[in-house]
Order: sequence, then structure tokens, then C-alpha cells
Amino acid sequence: MNRSEFLRLLLAGAATAPAAPRARSAQTDSRKLVLLAGSPSHPPGMHEFRAGTILLEKRLSQVPGLVVERYDGGWVEDEATLDDADAIVFYSDGNRKHPLADERRLALVGELMARGVGLGCMHYGVEVLRDGAGEEFKSWLGGYYEHEWSCNPIWTPSFERFPDHPVANGVRPFAVEDEWYFNMRFREGLGATSQKNDGGDLFTPILVAKPSDETRDGPYVYPKGPFPHIQADKGREEAMLWTLERADGGRGFGFTGGHFHRNWQHDEYRKVIMNALYWVAGLKVPKLGIGTSTVTDKEIGMNLDPKPAPKG
Repeated sequence: MNRSEFLRLLLAGAATAPAAPRARSAQTDSRKLVLLAGSPSHPPGMHEFRAGTILLEKRLSQVPGLVVERYDGGWVEDEATLDDADAIVFYSDGNRKHPLADERRLALVGELMARGVGLGCMHYGVEVLRDGAGEEFKSWLGGYYEHEWSCNPIWTPSFERFPDHPVANGVRPFAVEDEWYFNMRFREGLGATSQKNDGGDLFTPILVAKPSDETRDGPYVYPKGPFPHIQADKGREEAMLWTLERADGGRGFGFTGGHFHRNWQHDEYRKVIMNALYWVAGLKVPKLGIGTSTVTDKEIGMNLDPKPAPKG
């Protein structure tokens, strides 16, 4: 049996079998979020997955109703801890280095999704192989980054308006330079223009902006491009954060920012992700959003991965 046949049978079985009751967190009135930080990569100050998740965990621990378990290395120490998880979120490398490039892990997460567990992926974590977890990510998140279909320039989008959605609660207009991926491989008919119901799954673009013509013309980070199909869509808005409310009760989100660690100091940038982490676990986001505490220069310099300094 080849891989595609295996996954087809797995997903079909999950759809027809009765959902196993999910064990509740130790605190029965709370929700449990498993936050997975990928292994070190990139130069200092970039892809600081461990430091970023520690910073977010610290703030989420002060929010009632949520229990956070955080792990390094892109995966849990004991998979039994996933039994009572309400959501799992990857902030990690992607493509062949994605934690779910492992077929056994992908199948396990598929079982969790069939039980209504939430899933979030941040920055490189939204990129999977088209023939790896591409179809699964379209099902669980609504879309993913596809190599040489999507692109990854460093630019400064201006987010001026937000939908009526809990993840946008309390978020004010902002602009931040980052490696904002765009042109995601969404399900057919989904994109940045509006909220849409797709077969019972509700897709909502949250952070939407229009790349300049110069941004579309490149260079991108890798490959440098430009890609003709990206240039052909000049003037089109793009979604850099989106959510999916699945018919099975589970929630998902994809966030393409998160390259530069310094950006966690930006209040609005941080708030919209705090909202997303709280929401994906099945909780009701307060009207003004989650947390406004500042991140000091000292804190942004803490817990960084040991990496060689850039040459030159």
C-alpha cells in the first residue's frame, strides 16, 4: 500500500468511526494548549522558536482558563500528553524539517484533528510538502505554504482593517517588517477577500494587506524569484493570518510572520497571536483581546538559541 492510499484509508476511517471522547485537562474548567518550539535554525535573532514560545507562554500563563505545556525540539516528550490537548501549535521550521514530515506523527495528528483538536502553525511551520501534508493542511487549516507557489519576501505590510472575529479583538492597525509569506495554497475559492463557508468549515482572513508591485517583483528570501504567477497578481490583497472553524468543532490558524524575534515587542503583533493561541484552544477571547503587557529589551534578549554570529 502506498502512502496516499494509507492516508486516504486513515482519514476515511476517522470520518466514519465514532469519535473517542477526549480526556479533559487536569483542571476541568480549563483548556490545554500544547506549544511546540522547533529546533534552532537561522542566524541570531531569526527563527528563535524557543525564546518566542517562552515569551508567549509566560503571558498566556497569566490568562485564566488556559493551561500551557511547552516543548522544545518540535515535538512532545511523551505523546500521552496529547490525549487531553485541546490544541497544538507549531512554531518551527517547515518543508522536510517540519515536525509533521514524519508520517507516523502526521497520522497521529490526523487522529487528533478527527476528534476536534485545534491546530495552529506559525511562520515556517505553515510550509509542508505538497505531496507530504499538503492536503491535510488544507483540510485542517484551510491552506499552507507551497514551495515555489507561495513566496517569502521581507516587507512591511500595513494592516488597516480587521474582520469581526475573536482573533482580531482589540487589535489596532499596525505595520511591521517581517518575512511575511503570501500566496498560500488555499482550498479552491478561499483567499484574502472575505470570510467564506466551505463545506461547513468557516474560513476567515484576519491579517490582510496588499503587497506593493516592488514586493511582488522580488527578490524573495528563497528562491530569489521573481515568480511570474506572483507578479501577475499585482494589486491583489493577501492573507498573512487566517483562521478555520471546522465543522467537526476543531479550530485552526496559520500565521506567516514570526521570522524576526524582535517583532514580539510590538504590542499589536503580539496581541493578535495571543488571541489566536487562546482562540484555537476553544476559549472565548475577551472583547479587548489578550494582554497588553510590554516586552522589554532585556526580555527580548533572553533564552536565545546558541548560534554562530554572522560572518563579515
